[in-house]
Amino acid sequence: MYLPPRYSILSILNYLMRVLLADDRSQVRSALRFLLEQETNLQVVGEAINATGLLQQLQTSQPDLVLLDWELPGMPITNLLTALRQQTPQVQIVVLSSRLEARPAALAAGIEMFISKGNPPEQLLSILQTMRRQKKNTSCGR
Repeated sequence: MYLPPRYSILSILNYLMRVLLADDRSQVRSALRFLLEQETNLQVVGEAINATGLLQQLQTSQPDLVLLDWELPGMPITNLLTALRQQTPQVQIVVLSSRLEARPAALAAGIEMFISKGNPPEQLLSILQTMRRQKKNTSCGR
């Protein structure tokens, strides 16, 4: 396996995915934080309760991934996704929603993944770990 000189084996194996939580419900953010903090290679770097807070947090926390509530208040979701992509084009966006009918619109808007809030937590962790591995491989130029 070829590794570019700036990467050590240890840094690649320990790749830490930085996650920003964006949901207006504190119970959801707390549950997500608790779930993600059980994983050694996922780090919650911030929380936002509305669109304005999310855009501000992007600058300070520099996440790899945003877990975004499809119904996040503050601006229309299509405008928010456009602003997210303009501000941080490399960030991955996973939409969470309790409304399954939002899935087609979310995927059409170009997000990486749509997850129902009713799905088991293990499914969310599995998807995030897969995305982390893909990001790690991309970061290493493979």
